[in-house]
Amino acid sequence: MNNSAVWVPIPAMAYWAWLVPITFGVIFTWRYHHNKVRLSNGIWFSLFFYSFLALLAMSIFGTNNHWLIIICGTLFVLFLMLLSLVFVLQAFLLLWNAWIVWRRESHTVANMLTLFLGLAILILPFVGNTISNHVPQPVSYWMAIFPNLVIFYVAFWFYNYLTMLVIYQFNWPRLRQDYIIVLGAGLLDGDQVSPLLGQRIMRGLAFYKKQQAKTQHPAVMIFSGGQGADETVPEGQAMLDYAVKHGLPAEHGWAETRSKTTLQNMQYSKALIDQGPVEKPRTIFVTNNYHTFRAGMFAKQAGLKADGIGARTARFFLPDAIIREYIAIFVRNKWWHLVAFIGMFILSLVLVWFDIYNGQL
Repeated sequence: MNNSAVWVPIPAMAYWAWLVPITFGVIFTWRYHHNKVRLSNGIWFSLFFYSFLALLAMSIFGTNNHWLIIICGTLFVLFLMLLSLVFVLQAFLLLWNAWIVWRRESHTVANMLTLFLGLAILILPFVGNTISNHVPQPVSYWMAIFPNLVIFYVAFWFYNYLTMLVIYQFNWPRLRQDYIIVLGAGLLDGDQVSPLLGQRIMRGLAFYKKQQAKTQHPAVMIFSGGQGADETVPEGQAMLDYAVKHGLPAEHGWAETRSKTTLQNMQYSKALIDQGPVEKPRTIFVTNNYHTFRAGMFAKQAGLKADGIGARTARFFLPDAIIREYIAIFVRNKWWHLVAFIGMFILSLVLVWFDIYNGQL
């Protein structure tokens, strides 16, 4: 008996179905090409990605190839099990990360976000159940609706942010840049470049040297950062001195020493570039990988046409840094989110009223 797979002709409709992910992919590509830092691009990428996976799964099952189905099905089940395990253990993973950060970093509120989130995931369900057991049923029902809507909303945009942050890491600018902006990040002991800031400088310097070696076109590196209250020299000057010590020709480095924020980094660096000799300059900026997406938002806001490249960040620091970045991006659109929260609040009240009206509560 022949146990080989039997080829089954694929209906023409199955081929037409591929237009769905192709359409979503084209829309995402067009939008991303025009604006790499638009958060809603993550929705279009997800529509493309998951519709593509669904059709790929249907195509695999349509082959009737026994071993192909078993192998792909096993990989899919293992992936789901891994995701489920991470979801179940997320609070403990966050607390473990918080413990590591506590040991290695300063004990600031900004460095304890994973601690707060982990505790919230563990404690809030018990608090919610306790309160709901001591309030009237309509209020208890509302408490089951509105907070979950808010959590879903915040998680939805956080997922889109993560999607776009990961995609942004695949930004590889061509080796033809005129300017490389390195963003400041604070000095140690008033005048010393920190390891995190040093990674930014070395990442930009590596790009500079690679471009110089391959194209013989030297870029100007702009080190952007003003002088803080606890600093004895401007960040930009300390960064420039650091880069010169590590091989940057002094004539190819500028120090921007007025900026206090990332937006000002972009604005004041753009002002220097506009005063330069290049009419249509090609520019990139360098920061840490977790900061590239939001920094790109500030570059666009400043009218600076520049994409970013990211320097490596210690893995234990990434969860806390990513949460902090998301909060900052979320707050940038606080009024839109406030409107959404009000809408969810009204919707939850309507659902409660509807159940009361129909005698279910």
